[in-house]
Amino acid sequence: MEVIYWIADNVFGTPAILLGFIVLVGLLLQDKTASQRVSGTFKAIIGFLIISAGSDIIVSALTVFEPLWKEVFNLSEQPLGEFMGQNAFNAEYGSAVTLAMTIGFLINVLLARFTKLKYIYLTGHMMFWTTTIFAGIVVHAVGDVSFGKLVIFLAVIMGIYWTVQPALTQPFMRKITGNDNIALGHTSASVALLGALAGKVLGNKDNDSEKIKLPKGLEFLRDSNVITALTMGLLFLVGAVIISFKDTPGAEELVASAGSQNFVIYAIIQSFTFTAGIAVVLMGVRMFIGEMVPAFKGIATRIVPGAKPALDSPVVFPYAPNAVILGFLGSFVGALLWLFILGNTVGYIFVPTMIVLFFHSATAGVFGNVTGGVRGALIAGFITSTVVAWGQYITVKMLLADTIPDTAMWAADSDMFILGPIIRFLAQLLF
Repeated sequence: MEVIYWIADNVFGTPAILLGFIVLVGLLLQDKTASQRVSGTFKAIIGFLIISAGSDIIVSALTVFEPLWKEVFNLSEQPLGEFMGQNAFNAEYGSAVTLAMTIGFLINVLLARFTKLKYIYLTGHMMFWTTTIFAGIVVHAVGDVSFGKLVIFLAVIMGIYWTVQPALTQPFMRKITGNDNIALGHTSASVALLGALAGKVLGNKDNDSEKIKLPKGLEFLRDSNVITALTMGLLFLVGAVIISFKDTPGAEELVASAGSQNFVIYAIIQSFTFTAGIAVVLMGVRMFIGEMVPAFKGIATRIVPGAKPALDSPVVFPYAPNAVILGFLGSFVGALLWLFILGNTVGYIFVPTMIVLFFHSATAGVFGNVTGGVRGALIAGFITSTVVAWGQYITVKMLLADTIPDTAMWAADSDMFILGPIIRFLAQLLF
């Protein structure tokens, strides 16, 4: 019995070790060399630990961003309150998330094998974040939940979602790519569908975005790190300048937090710190997903003949690069609008995380363009910012306020926002 408890605490109770173990098993089943097994296992563990470090960096910047804009809008302080945070949540539920993600993937493979939905979801980092956010919603909704129940619930939900989501977007993907070889496997599917439908109704298909030419000077918009730093830098800068001219106690406290450094410079550094934190997290995610996906991909394709890979959102970008930019521009305008409206109506400071807005609005822009041209792409981008802004507010304040609201402010996105209330309802119904 002591051995079982030891394994539960030190393997299943340590997410990084469990993840490494799962990758090791996958590599063993594929008869990889000893070198590949060691490399894959170690890189998966290291990558997972890097995520925690990046999360801390992001949170440190957000603790400046939120009070800064609260003071700009003259809002009374409404802190997030008591919550676990990503590190504490990982420590308690990270193993359940990792195991649910793995079993959910196997359910996806089995559904693809025995149904007509021949799609295998291979966007690993989205698999991780979606499972994490949904876990946070479940724990917030029902409180203490057993390890086994949480794993089974999440695994079934994720397995179904990863199978059905690519099927829903595939009719439009065929129009975009001109074939049926690949599918979209990404949490931007909801805004992509909404964008395509809106483009069909409100757009002009004949005015294709690819018939126009954008200046080369806008090519930097394709780099998510650059646009994140640029956008957050602009928001921090504007906020800091306004604060510098205010003489309220809140403004004075913010300026004092910079110490001997000029507050405007301090705020700009925080914007780069935020961007650096996201870059660190993504590096960690890419590292461990880069080992996990190959560990299962070979097995899955052998089990499911004729399966179509459901891939990350950038797979659609080459088909309509102008629509990518137009979608982002539409979402950027929307993000600034909702930042102002949410701040002045419900008192919530929307964090317009560009890593989310760019990839989601760019994808939605391509879908909007295929049905509605330039206008469709712009509308799809605006829809994206609307879903992300209001979805972030509802999720952070209502769906996981005492678990990982800090994570939802930058890591949660479109499909999670759309499905979040459903996950909460199912959790309350079943537990």
